[in-house]
Amino acid sequence: MGKFATKRGKDGQYYFNLLATNGQVILSSEGYTTSSAMHSGIESVKKNATDDNRFEKLTSKSEKYYFNLKATNGQIIGKSELYESTSGRENGIESVKKNAPDATVIEEE
Repeated sequence: MGKFATKRGKDGQYYFNLLATNGQVILSSEGYTTSSAMHSGIESVKKNATDDNRFEKLTSKSEKYYFNLKATNGQIIGKSELYESTSGRENGIESVKKNAPDATVIEEE
């Protein structure tokens, strides 16, 4: 089962990463000004991760592939890493769909 690792950045904002069972980061958040807003973001990821329509598939300027997970209001709630291929990106999306809904939350230093 995946997990959400949360931390407070040096900038004072709160962040989370969704980790696969092997510990690899599969989705990262933007910064949140409060811990409660970050936890709301985690709940939004859990809710939206099973909906194919919430994944925006993109290509970077350096021709790498990535995706954003969006909430129902269109706001980006998580970004993936960069992948070398579209199949890698698809595997990343499937990993988010599999790991996010039941992921536990852990606090990091």
